[in-house]
Amino acid sequence: MSDAPETSPVPAKTSEPHPLDALTGGAFSAATSGERAGRIRDWLATQPPVERLQEVFKELSARDKGAARAVRERLDEIRRAQAQEAIGAEWAAKAEALLAAPRLNIADALAWQRDAAKAGAPLSREPLSQLKGQLAERVKVIEDLQHRVQVQREAAVLLAQRIEVLSTKPWKDAQAALALLSADVERWQAQAQELSGDAAWPSVEARFPAQLEASRAQLLVVWEAFQSALSQTVAAAEDAAAPLPPVPVWADELRQARGLPTEAEKAQARSAAPVRPKVDPAQREAAQQAVREALAKLEEETAQGHGKASAGAATALRGVLKVHGKLIDNELEQKVHAALVAAGELEGWQRWSADQVREDLVARAEGLLNRPEGQALGGRKMQETLRQLREQWKQADQGAPANHALWKRFDEACNAAHKIVEAWLEKVRAESAQHRAQRQALVDELKAWTQEQTSATTPDWKAASRALHQFSERWRAGGHVSEKVFAELQPLWKEAMAEAGAPLAAAQKASLAQRHAMIEEATALGAAPQLRIDAVKALQQRWQAEAQAVPLDRRQEQKLWDAFRKPIDEAFARKSAAREQGAAQMGARDRAVLEASKALEAANASGDAQRIREAMASLDAALKAQHDAQSEQNQAVTHAQQAPAATNTEAGTEAPMAEAAPAPAPAPVQRPVVAVRGDDRPGARKPATAAPQQRGGRPGDRRDRDDFRGGQGGRMRDRGDAPARGPRLGDTAFRAQRDAMEHAQATLRKLAAQAHGEALTQLMAAWKARDAAQVPSVQELGGKVSPSARTAWTQALSAPAAASDAQQALLRLEIAAEVPTPAEQLSARRALQLQLLTRRNDPSPQQTWESDAAQIFASAGDEAQARRLQNALKALLRK
Repeated sequence: MSDAPETSPVPAKTSEPHPLDALTGGAFSAATSGERAGRIRDWLATQPPVERLQEVFKELSARDKGAARAVRERLDEIRRAQAQEAIGAEWAAKAEALLAAPRLNIADALAWQRDAAKAGAPLSREPLSQLKGQLAERVKVIEDLQHRVQVQREAAVLLAQRIEVLSTKPWKDAQAALALLSADVERWQAQAQELSGDAAWPSVEARFPAQLEASRAQLLVVWEAFQSALSQTVAAAEDAAAPLPPVPVWADELRQARGLPTEAEKAQARSAAPVRPKVDPAQREAAQQAVREALAKLEEETAQGHGKASAGAATALRGVLKVHGKLIDNELEQKVHAALVAAGELEGWQRWSADQVREDLVARAEGLLNRPEGQALGGRKMQETLRQLREQWKQADQGAPANHALWKRFDEACNAAHKIVEAWLEKVRAESAQHRAQRQALVDELKAWTQEQTSATTPDWKAASRALHQFSERWRAGGHVSEKVFAELQPLWKEAMAEAGAPLAAAQKASLAQRHAMIEEATALGAAPQLRIDAVKALQQRWQAEAQAVPLDRRQEQKLWDAFRKPIDEAFARKSAAREQGAAQMGARDRAVLEASKALEAANASGDAQRIREAMASLDAALKAQHDAQSEQNQAVTHAQQAPAATNTEAGTEAPMAEAAPAPAPAPVQRPVVAVRGDDRPGARKPATAAPQQRGGRPGDRRDRDDFRGGQGGRMRDRGDAPARGPRLGDTAFRAQRDAMEHAQATLRKLAAQAHGEALTQLMAAWKARDAAQVPSVQELGGKVSPSARTAWTQALSAPAAASDAQQALLRLEIAAEVPTPAEQLSARRALQLQLLTRRNDPSPQQTWESDAAQIFASAGDEAQARRLQNALKALLRK
């Protein structure tokens, strides 16, 4: 028996495989995401069905989104393929319907291809690619048939011209060419019959069958007339008694064969021996005047190059000649014939120029899509350009016969360019719909806002006015819509706006009435003999409160404020005038100060420093004279107060010496009274109040009480003993002298800065030219430069430029001036500052900047060093 315990072993847990693991080749049991993605790709290569793909994606997306991405892409690809198959079937049915129709419109075929491409139909796949080729072939056949119709028209015109030319030649030549001409006419008729019997003939545009039928009818008429005239000519040649043909050339030829005179000989005989009857001179003059007027009109139109107008004027002239041709002289008749010939040449030139214009229009139309990059035309500009080109083509067609070949090129180019216009129009329609929705939403928002304002207990009229203005701005910037839509939305907007602005309008009306009442109250206050400042302030505060509560239109509010302020300003103006009138009666001292202040202002305007200093000295003298006068007046008052005390002393000399009164204390020295005014200008700082003088002892002791009661040394006694002050400086004179002094000091500072800049510029020019004579004087350089430093600078500039490096001296100057150093020299400046910290006994750069500047002047510098030196000296000479 074994001693081991009898325990049953626990079997190890085994993970059950996923149901889809076998389907996907172990993708769900893969250890890593990479292996899982690889097995999914291998499984997708077997082209599994959609149901399996959806099942695997549903389970796998919860475990590994990266591996499920391939399955999702395959599902999306299948959905796109199914959608394209549905779209392809739809457009294939439309194409088959077009092909099965007995009549195919070229525009419909082109629109099918364009709309199918926009809808996303796969035109490169079957069956759409085959249907697209069939439609293109049908369109090509129809266009070729139309082109052949135009060729037939031109051939009919050429045949008619051949028949017309044969009618101007001998009839025997016409008889010889009859057989060939007859074969050509029969061939033309056969070709025309072939065109009309073509299977695609119903799809041709309606104008082409009409043109072909008109050409056939015209050719048959000319051909039958030619055959009839030729048979009549042959019969007249065989029988002398037969009538002559209606062709003038053949008739004259038969007359010559019969020995009869021709029509030209008859006309010449008639013109050689006519005996014109006598005509009334007035009638002859009227006939010539009518012919001259018609001739002048024709010459004017011909000179201006008007083709249609010249043709009409020539027709009018021929009509006048039919009526008055027998009454004009030979000279006028020659002018008439010359003008008619010129008009005929102009008509031919118009036909040639029309082709030139058409070719230019074709080139411009074809160039619309071939513009350089960045210069492509937009939708609206393209639409206007196409409209102008088509109008110009119509004008060219009005003055000359049509050119179908050029028209086909022009029309194709315009149609190709019009695709841009169509895309732009679709975009405009979409934007218009969006803008309409935005405007409708804005109207609804305005109505909701109106309801909120109606329910508010304490409305804020300023916020309401601001909100209404914002609504108006949003409506104005709501985007473009059509006129019909705007006419539909504008009444709704006006109605909503009127309803929203009604409470504000009522509040503005009440505020307007209240402001008019305050204006009347201000008028009454201004007209009162005594101006009440407290009432004016209260009224202004009420006005400001009303203006801040209810806003009005800016212009209307400004007009009301002007009307409110006018009577109060007039009252203050009267008060100021009265005050100025009193101030005008100032004393001699005030006039002297005022005149000195005016002289100082004039000196400030001149910009002369010496003159300003002299004017300042004059003003100081005027002020000192006033102070002396006030001191004399104070001393006189003091002597007058001391006289009674002296009298009392003399009266008491008889008293015993023991009871003699103590000697009076010496009179205190009176300080001159100085006129002091507080600075009442805006932003001025108020002077600090001096701290009260502290006395020894505690408050409330006997000495303090005695002082207050007027005891020895008390304040009350001091105030009573102080002499009366003299008249102080008037307000006008005080303000004038104060402003003049401030302006003079500012002008002197400005002139000093200008002189400093000029001296510095002159010093830099002397260094650049190395000319010691250009160094400014000590007075020009200022008090910061000693004469010895200027001498050292002059000696450095007198000597030739040394090759020594002045970089360290320049850094010391920048450290002394505390100006920035260029970025590339910052490390050197920091190193120099560290060295200066280690040298305790060496003088600092602030002490040696003059010698450092001399060292720099002794070297040759460049533009960068000159700028750095100028910046440093600018700060050092100013300190």
